[in-house]
Amino acid sequence: MHDIRMIRETPDAFDAALSLRGLTPVSGELLALDADRRAAIKQSEDAQAAANAAAKDVGKAKASGDEAEFARLRTLMADKKAEIAALNERAKELDAQLADMLIALPNLPYADVPPGKDEADNVEQKRTGTPRTFDFKPLEHFDIPAVQAGMDFAAGAKLSGSRFVVLRGAVARVHRALAQFMIDTHVDEHALTETNTPVIVREEMLYGTGQLPKFGEDSYQTTNGWWLIPTAEVTLTNLVNGDTVDAATLPRRHVAHTLCFRSEAGSAGRDTSGMLRQHQFEKVEMVSITHPDDSDAEHTRMTKCAEAILEKLDLPYRTMLLCAGDMGAGARRTYDLEVWLPGQDTYREISSISTCGDYQARRMNARFKPADGGKPEFVHTLNGSGLAVGRTLIAVLENGQQADGSVVLPAALHPYLGGKNTISATGDLI
Repeated sequence: MHDIRMIRETPDAFDAALSLRGLTPVSGELLALDADRRAAIKQSEDAQAAANAAAKDVGKAKASGDEAEFARLRTLMADKKAEIAALNERAKELDAQLADMLIALPNLPYADVPPGKDEADNVEQKRTGTPRTFDFKPLEHFDIPAVQAGMDFAAGAKLSGSRFVVLRGAVARVHRALAQFMIDTHVDEHALTETNTPVIVREEMLYGTGQLPKFGEDSYQTTNGWWLIPTAEVTLTNLVNGDTVDAATLPRRHVAHTLCFRSEAGSAGRDTSGMLRQHQFEKVEMVSITHPDDSDAEHTRMTKCAEAILEKLDLPYRTMLLCAGDMGAGARRTYDLEVWLPGQDTYREISSISTCGDYQARRMNARFKPADGGKPEFVHTLNGSGLAVGRTLIAVLENGQQADGSVVLPAALHPYLGGKNTISATGDLI
């Protein structure tokens, strides 16, 4: 959500920032609506002043016996009452139109976000770890012999349709171990607060974080109007929806392990094989609610938290700064972490860490009380995957595969697997 006062003051800069996302100028239409709305409010106030003045004089006219003046003033008051009601209704309609336009617009990229249209224009920041050299042709995760017994896409399709999977045995246990390892690391080493939230939310929660109104087709809605969360960003961020918190309580850092649900409406034909793109998946999500002065530093901190998970698992990755055209609608700046998948011989996204400024806070009306007792201000919000559990499972399986069809597992997971360290070629945890 954008501040109309900012648009009034810097319309050209507003349009220029939106143009980086490929949008045409809209400030003129917004400001015309705003001017009409303010004009209706001013006219209503003037009519109310005239009605108030007439109300003062009507008693005098009655007391003096001036019936003609009394009748004129009574008629004037009735006319002004009707005029005020009409003007107020007009102002309300214009306000709703303006709000609908503003809430549908994406966030403005920060000045350091590179221009560009899509992922080809993203800028690599660094590479960490060296991809392993194989003495055999590495397989994609679903073709590895150790994995095949424990990753059943046919059963998932029978139960629910395409883009679902049933995990069994050693693969299911490693998947669970990854989530526990991520949560423990973020809580014990990164000082995030473990939080357990619902996966079904009211519609206004998706408006708060920006999935609605424009991106409803990407999520699932229940028959009674609730929505399944596409990410725990929705629930964790909305914990401060409508609240005014003390500045001393910031930053608030949360982490949650949840099921997530996405329709993948815009991905027809993409990543149809394997677990890379599913309708139901698990994710460990980080959310920070911060003071505006601290949000840039928090963005760096959160990115390092996600990177640490990959490093502990000894997975090669690269860190990308997304261009304006490839960022999510709510972000002002986004870093993507892309993990090396030898089966695909490429890097694939495993985490997006975004800072949203006050964009979501304005939609949620989430504020903080300054320590000096000044006027409440909007908080800043940030979110990021720490990490996507299924995609991390893919990376662990592909990077750990051996020539005999087994998979050697990262040392960081051994304590979560009873000390076992390998999935045998027959699918047993040993």
